[in-house]
Amino acid sequence: MKELPQSILFCCDHNAVRSPMAEGIMKQFYGSGTYVQSVGVKNDMEIDGFCIAVCQEIGVELSRHRSRSFDEMEQWGDDLSSFDLVVALSPASQRRALELTRFFHLDVEYWPIMDPTGLGETRDAKLESYRQTRSQIIQRLTERWGNPLETQ
Repeated sequence: MKELPQSILFCCDHNAVRSPMAEGIMKQFYGSGTYVQSVGVKNDMEIDGFCIAVCQEIGVELSRHRSRSFDEMEQWGDDLSSFDLVVALSPASQRRALELTRFFHLDVEYWPIMDPTGLGETRDAKLESYRQTRSQIIQRLTERWGNPLETQ
């Protein structure tokens, strides 16, 4: 178990499911001592409704999340080099994060988190897929930084 970083950036393909989920759960679990943001390789989707629903089940509010890309993040003045840790949740975002390490000293970790979009035929089956993704994120967070109750 490691000490919490001062700042962490979660990234995935579209910043619509996995990375906002990770951002919201991280903030909920570990409080405001760590600056947490999320970003996508592309910003071509709004936050996913199923993502919002399964996070609400555990008290994480994502309905106000606005998706953004790496490029937009830089345009809005968030300095990528200021993040202590970048956690990539998809292969494409890992490639993009590693590209950035040519310009900035960044620690990049890859957590292969399942993309639940397109899985399941019924609403219940879809929600179950999103819950599995949420569980994978929670498992990774607690393996890395411990039980959220112990850190507060």
